[in-house]
Amino acid sequence: MGKLLEDPKLRDRVYVFKDRAMAGRLLAQRLLDYRGQEVRVFAIPAGGVPVAAEIVKALEVPLDLVIVRKIQLPWTTEAGFGALNPAGEAIFNEDLLRRVHLSPEDIETQKKKTLATLKEREGQLRHNRPYPDLAGATTIIVDDGLASGYTMRAAINFLKGKGAGKIIVAVPTAAAQTAEDLLPLVDELLCLNLRGGWSFAVAEAYEDWYDLTTEEVMGIMQQL
Repeated sequence: MGKLLEDPKLRDRVYVFKDRAMAGRLLAQRLLDYRGQEVRVFAIPAGGVPVAAEIVKALEVPLDLVIVRKIQLPWTTEAGFGALNPAGEAIFNEDLLRRVHLSPEDIETQKKKTLATLKEREGQLRHNRPYPDLAGATTIIVDDGLASGYTMRAAINFLKGKGAGKIIVAVPTAAAQTAEDLLPLVDELLCLNLRGGWSFAVAEAYEDWYDLTTEEVMGIMQQL
């Protein structure tokens, strides 16, 4: 079971960060013990990139990306029933699938659509570079928040398969139940703003939150 690290002063509060960069700087302060160590930092694009950029600046390490994608429900882009990792392996939200009654054909169609988008983003953002052998390195995975947590699960499983050693998830905000559910998969989960309740939106942690474009992500990466 991993260790949960939070900021009790921010528990159950909304609009606690000006933007993703501010949130990244606050996370970086909690990760400074890793400066000078052999650590690997991966961001989940798009929203995780400006957060992780502040962390790698503070730790003085390179930033890599791990491309994972939510498998969307056929009738909405806002919700998904699982996630795909870069190897095309799926993790499903089985409870949700039981409720929405998708056919096997529907599931396969959505998987194929998601994989096509994932491969396109691999080309745009990683130029189809192979993922490194992590050889037991401490690995920090960063996103701008955890709602259902399925894309983070996909990233964790994939990077473990690449040989990651100690796994640290670093996110500014998360649904409390999602954070609890992820703890068995990681060594540490650093989340400054945990929120309970029946509804959760990552955007509600930020005064300034919007969907980043691919061009913005590429611009941040080029500046590091």
